[in-house]
Amino acid sequence: MLRSETAGDTSALARALSGLRRYQEAERSSPPPPPAVVAELGGATLRGYGGSGVPLVFIPSLINPPNILDLSREKSLLRWLADQGHRPLLLDWGWPGESRKALDIAGHVERLLLPLLDGLDAPPVLAGYCLGGTMAIAAAALRPVEGLVLIAAPWHFGGFPDESRAALARLWAQARPTAESLGMLPMEALQSAFWNLDPARTVAKFTAFADMEPGSAEARSFVLLEDWANDGPPLTEAAARELFEGFFGDDTPGRGAWRVAGRAVDPAALACPILDIVSRSDRIVPAASAAAIGERLDLAQGHVGMIVGSSARQALWHPLSDWLFGLRPSC
Repeated sequence: MLRSETAGDTSALARALSGLRRYQEAERSSPPPPPAVVAELGGATLRGYGGSGVPLVFIPSLINPPNILDLSREKSLLRWLADQGHRPLLLDWGWPGESRKALDIAGHVERLLLPLLDGLDAPPVLAGYCLGGTMAIAAAALRPVEGLVLIAAPWHFGGFPDESRAALARLWAQARPTAESLGMLPMEALQSAFWNLDPARTVAKFTAFADMEPGSAEARSFVLLEDWANDGPPLTEAAARELFEGFFGDDTPGRGAWRVAGRAVDPAALACPILDIVSRSDRIVPAASAAAIGERLDLAQGHVGMIVGSSARQALWHPLSDWLFGLRPSC
């Protein structure tokens, strides 16, 4: 990727490699201690961040760790919401073991998410980020909830660019034998897919890091985000197959053909209050893939920037908190 993107420009290649080396050697600060586990099932856990009122359950994607929502003491949407008087809980899908190898995406909803929700002391508000939002829609269709928040959540997978879907199909064709052999799709295979969505930007960010002041707030933020982006458990082979063949290949959710717990999931049939947060500059989950239900909040920040960027508090955190305070039980 470096060779192709720098196109023989040895100076650009050297700067990108310098940024990569600096990232590898950068000092890491200790993350904030994780909150206490309030429920656990099959390796998945719910952690409570304090606060009071209606449970507010954040459901992250199966891809990448959940700590993007609790990245540092200064950049933690969940701790901030708790300080505002909400009661956030974070679902951590954990590392899939032998008992979970047969679970596809729908199976994660049926066997892990729904039982954990059933153990709460009251119907929750669900807040799903990325693929977690897709799964939150299914959960809201199967359990009573007080509200549903979708953050950069894809539903109409036909809304992804054709070239992106074709690239993902090629990736799956190459990775499928390994996934079938291991029963898992390693994170490294998924990461290569993200890199190739925008290879020029992948190289440019390391070039920019080479010019950052070592130890600066900007540099520390870069390291935190890169560590998050390059970490995460593997996907079960069944979940990877459903993601690449069912979602991206056949657009089963968008066509109304995705079935969870024996039922086709229809977002339009949900009766609870819904806030759909969509970014017009999201390169990972394009706005055209959104479910287009409920009240919509359009942002200019990118897929990760909307959560932890410099303007995230003003653009997303405060409007989300205000919407949550305005909820009334209705489903």
